[in-house]
Amino acid sequence: MMTLYLLTDFISSECVVGDSPVSYWYEGYCPHAGKLLRLPRTPFVEAIAIGLMQQLATNARYSHEGKMYGVLLVETAAGERRVLKAFSGLLHGCSTVAGWVGAIEGKELALEEARTLDMLAAMKQELIALQQIPEQQKYATLVQDFETRWQQLTILHRDRKQQRQFQRQVCQNTLTGHTLVEALAQLDEQSRQDGIDRKLFKRQRDCLLQPLQQAIEQADKRTHELKQQRKSLSRQLQALMHASYRLSNFAGESLPLQQLMAGSLPTGTGACCAPKLLHYAATHNLKPLAMAEFWWGSPSTNGEKVQGEFYGACTERCQPLMGFLLSGLQQRSPQPPLQRGAIRSPQPPLIKGAKNDFVSPFLRGTKGDLQNLCIQTKKSILYEDEWLIAVNKPPGLLSVPGRCSDRYDSVVSRLRHLLPDGMAIAAPHRLDLETSGILLLTRDRASYRHLSQQFQQRRVRKVYEAVLAGCVTQESGTIQLPLWGDPSDRPYQKIDARGKPSLTEFQVITKLENSTRIQFFPLTGRTHQLRVHAADPRGLGIPILGDRLYGCRAQVERLCLHARELCFEHPHLGKSISLQVETPF
Repeated sequence: MMTLYLLTDFISSECVVGDSPVSYWYEGYCPHAGKLLRLPRTPFVEAIAIGLMQQLATNARYSHEGKMYGVLLVETAAGERRVLKAFSGLLHGCSTVAGWVGAIEGKELALEEARTLDMLAAMKQELIALQQIPEQQKYATLVQDFETRWQQLTILHRDRKQQRQFQRQVCQNTLTGHTLVEALAQLDEQSRQDGIDRKLFKRQRDCLLQPLQQAIEQADKRTHELKQQRKSLSRQLQALMHASYRLSNFAGESLPLQQLMAGSLPTGTGACCAPKLLHYAATHNLKPLAMAEFWWGSPSTNGEKVQGEFYGACTERCQPLMGFLLSGLQQRSPQPPLQRGAIRSPQPPLIKGAKNDFVSPFLRGTKGDLQNLCIQTKKSILYEDEWLIAVNKPPGLLSVPGRCSDRYDSVVSRLRHLLPDGMAIAAPHRLDLETSGILLLTRDRASYRHLSQQFQQRRVRKVYEAVLAGCVTQESGTIQLPLWGDPSDRPYQKIDARGKPSLTEFQVITKLENSTRIQFFPLTGRTHQLRVHAADPRGLGIPILGDRLYGCRAQVERLCLHARELCFEHPHLGKSISLQVETPF
């Protein structure tokens, strides 16, 4: 079956082209020239992707196996536009499927992969059988039965013991001599008989349960062995795949995957849609015009990806390869997308034009621009030495990069691009996207470990200032509630017995007619802790102004929550560092 498809295989020939903007850019810096290279995701290629979604929807097999799919709009040497399609990882257990761009591997690896996949499939079936052995159910039934009978026997013997104690007392008060001795002996014999009954019961129980327990233990042992073997096989196959993968770009270069990514390679590197599509285009003389990736099928395990949504290049596996993959690609304006019936992506652009002292390095490509960026970024740095950096984070900017590339822009990613030692930058704590204030970062692993321990051991003093959308009755107090994040409703947090303990102290600063200015002293650092403690009726019962996620309906520009003070012990100097910034609202 063909791999290159006509546009009409996915969209109607009646579609009219217009001037809608690009919704997302795949981008990376050329490893040789340092130039920012970009490939757009346009509404036109999104419409092609939606055509593929409609095809997937007609086959129930695609709905059960959740994964990423992608389409690449290309131009042939003859100037004709065609479409490539690819899937991430395996599709129905296969790495190569007719009509789809296949895995980046040779024949020898394909044979080894097929052999390993067969072994893994056999192990999976054996694991399923081991989990369903009849001894497991029989053991559980017998244990429940014996537990019930033991409780009944215990109650019976307890009642008999109380009766014997009463009878002994009566005998001692009414009988004497040989008659008393004989009566007490009879009562002692009854007590011994009850003890014999209990021993017989336990012996019967053990006689029936021990063989079943041994069978279960053997099954558990075999299960553990199989899981270890499966893990080892998967790692061996992954290592073989990484060693054999050679990615090609449009400059005619071909390099091993291990040479393109430093350190250990995340599982699945090279098997995502974007690398497969771009590698195929580069090796078949096809010019990429636009690309789109989307999730189809059951939601991802962590619930972050849902069917029908578009996503950018993944941060760990694909984003580091983009600069190499796009090298040699002539930069040009994107193909105009559909004007009529164009479908907008729900994802925002990679970088938003935030009005703050940080300026995105991803929008700039020259050395002079980066120097200017360094000067502007310095304005937000509160403290800096060879081990630490503390910044005044603006609202609307992530603390650390998200898992998807459209959430890559963050304080950490910007500093990593700006500083000579930037790749070592790490965050021992975080602030929510919409929360502003002091964010502490480390420049080496030892400092990161030391400060992470300080945060975990509650040795860091944190003070937040907030404005609540109403008046509180208490002037001060403590809120202690368990916080739990429902995996099916992220990032929302709620009070639930399954959650982790969270503790916040608070003190009112001022009260107005319809609002309260308050300061929080969080002793734990749970996700959305202050926001939930403020909004939940078991806390203060009033949401923070601007917190739409937790019930505030007021139309304000931002979340009124600010990390105002941070006090910690310097990991190397041994002295206390106290940082403060003004509250901007």
